[in-house]
Amino acid sequence: MSLNPDLAAYLKLVEEGRTTGKVLPMHALTPDQAREQFEQSSALMAPKAEEPEQIDDLTLLARDGHALQARLYRPPEADPHLLGAAVMYLHGGGYVVGSLDSHDALCWNLAQEAGVPVLSVGYRLAPQWRFPTAVDDVLDGWRWLVDHAAELCIDRNRLAVMGDSVGASLATVLASQLAEQAQLPAPRLQVLVYPVTDASRSRASTQRYASGYLLEQQTLEWFYRQYARQPADRLDPRFSPLLGAVSPQAAPALLLVAECDPLHDEGVAYARHLEEGGVPVNLQVMAGVTHDFMRMGLIIEEAEEGLALVVEALRERL
Repeated sequence: MSLNPDLAAYLKLVEEGRTTGKVLPMHALTPDQAREQFEQSSALMAPKAEEPEQIDDLTLLARDGHALQARLYRPPEADPHLLGAAVMYLHGGGYVVGSLDSHDALCWNLAQEAGVPVLSVGYRLAPQWRFPTAVDDVLDGWRWLVDHAAELCIDRNRLAVMGDSVGASLATVLASQLAEQAQLPAPRLQVLVYPVTDASRSRASTQRYASGYLLEQQTLEWFYRQYARQPADRLDPRFSPLLGAVSPQAAPALLLVAECDPLHDEGVAYARHLEEGGVPVNLQVMAGVTHDFMRMGLIIEEAEEGLALVVEALRERL
């Protein structure tokens, strides 16, 4: 299927910016420059939420005492069928870019549409903080949510974890970790939006959509180099969950995969990997869209369609 025409027009503008030298590919920038550019483009695709009375900025302490920033979104109207339920959200950005602000609108829209609180956790970024810091931060964020559930009027046993891109990778690693222990309650649902699942190899979709489709193959490699301490880290299931074993006790998964995305093939492969391990999976391939489509609510209707699928899954599983 061809690209959504509105999305194609947006990508044409991006390419024109490249041609004139006004915009450089992310892998040609320093991490700080890449973060600034990502935040600027995020503001164009989805404006920041403006409901301060419903949104609280929080500080969580990681296991090493580092202060992690987080943001709690409370819906103006709670879904009566989901009272007590909540979602922990993990933003994408290749472990290098992305922030609470870049995914602010998405988390706020999710809280409103689903009628449940959403906790967005700002894990530490590479290259200042390399693997497995982000993995550990996410587990610490989950522990904080569980420990503070009562005071937040949240049921610690009715939680879901959701992420996009590497945030989805972190989400499924968390779901796997929690399935293998009894100290903390595990999520009832893992929502994985165009996830990174295998940093060890290139696939057909990586080549097919290597450039010109927002996320580029060279940028992916740049991300991985920033996050990994050494090449062998990319073979660790906490970095590439497709290479790890699957616990049949892991939470059911909703996977949203973009058709025109370098990560398409590994997303589909991960859905099959979970199914083969005994985990219920709902795989949805979104036609005609690229990576990051869920944050393009000002450009394409598929962002709302994807959000509706997430809300439906939350109501089913929570």
